[in-house]
Amino acid sequence: MDKLPESLLIEILSRLGDSADVARCRVTSKTINSIYPELRSINLQCSLTRYINSRSSKTNSNNNNTPFKRIFLNLVSNLRVIESVWLGTDRPLRDVSYDDVEDEADDLYLTDDVFVKEWIGKVSESLNSLSISDFWVQSCWRRSNLLPLVSTHCHNLVKLEVKNAWMSVENLYPMPKLTSLTLEFIRLDDEDLNELNKCFPNLQVLNLIGVGGFKLPKIHLLNLKTCHWTVSNAPSSLTIITPNLVTLRLECISPTELYVEAPMLSHFHLALDQADKFVVKKFESLKTLGLESLYIGSLIYKFPVTKNVVNLTVNSRNWVTGGAGHSVFTLEKVFTVFPNLRSLCVKSSAWSELEACYNPLGWEAFDGMKGFKTFCAYLLLVDPSLTFSSVACVLDQCTGLSEVSLLIHRDVVGNVSRSFISRCMARWPEVKWRWGMWREGIEDSWISDAMHI
Repeated sequence: MDKLPESLLIEILSRLGDSADVARCRVTSKTINSIYPELRSINLQCSLTRYINSRSSKTNSNNNNTPFKRIFLNLVSNLRVIESVWLGTDRPLRDVSYDDVEDEADDLYLTDDVFVKEWIGKVSESLNSLSISDFWVQSCWRRSNLLPLVSTHCHNLVKLEVKNAWMSVENLYPMPKLTSLTLEFIRLDDEDLNELNKCFPNLQVLNLIGVGGFKLPKIHLLNLKTCHWTVSNAPSSLTIITPNLVTLRLECISPTELYVEAPMLSHFHLALDQADKFVVKKFESLKTLGLESLYIGSLIYKFPVTKNVVNLTVNSRNWVTGGAGHSVFTLEKVFTVFPNLRSLCVKSSAWSELEACYNPLGWEAFDGMKGFKTFCAYLLLVDPSLTFSSVACVLDQCTGLSEVSLLIHRDVVGNVSRSFISRCMARWPEVKWRWGMWREGIEDSWISDAMHI
């Protein structure tokens, strides 16, 4: 390796997933040790194993385990120019019990003001990407000034990601160069979100995943193009005003009122239990829509007739038969609101609701269905005959379909699946079939892309 060009060695080292591995390479190679200061990124993650060893070192005097924070500070002091920092704790540490952590422990409190001040000034000029994933059991009860410190020092920062912490925005300065912000499992308040709107005016990507503490949250960003917002609590209302937004993924529980004003929105995924007051400014540019709700039929009717949507995915959240006062889910309803669909995907719970409400005479073909080309459904095959009748209702009405994809749950007995597949292919031999398997939490797998298995 010592014979490789220095530029290539630097490229190889920069691609290593853990800066601790780079440090080990320094010990084995004089060349690597000499070029090491030229690296421009730090990626240091505390594993569960390291955490357990650090606990044992407190009771074992022979355990010479360098503190995690000290390792990071050494890395910062040894590099000349740092453009990217990724510092955090591995996912398994999320399962550590509060009972296993001392009340005042801060060895993995990575958004600690004192710790951040030790290194932020050394990386401020060149840093353009920063990611910190804190140790929740140590950070959740202590409010951090990480955001104000970053805004004070890192004027060239473009991408910022913070996870598992309680953040303060007091004395937050504007960061006009910041275009991407991710906050995951962060505690904030309404006034904090207002400060983010004001101080990060040029955000193009915003991810708020499990950010709690809001009552009346509002996102008002003029340059935002992509947003993923997962609301962990149940605020009374949500407001999104984003004139240039193209992609929105919104997951919430039961806001009393939901207001979305995004005239350029093209891709929209909405998941919620129910919204009594769901205000939708007509989406003239919307092409792809995903809807998930306890009462999917009622949610669909919240939308005005939308002729520009061509791709639709629907699902129910733990649907219960006969929800009082709520509209049932039918294909007639889908094509009434979205008459120009070319592609429809019905996930498992929505399909179960459709089967429960099956009535072959309950809906008629629409002119708009002539452009309907691809159909996908996730099946449980609880009653194969009923499922077959429901599939027939779709295929016999939608004669223009060119491709049908059906995924059968992995727990269905093999001979039942094979019998159902054979029956479908014999009934509609002209259809291009795609058959697959699915299960919650496991990636879908396709077992056939051809007309014959």
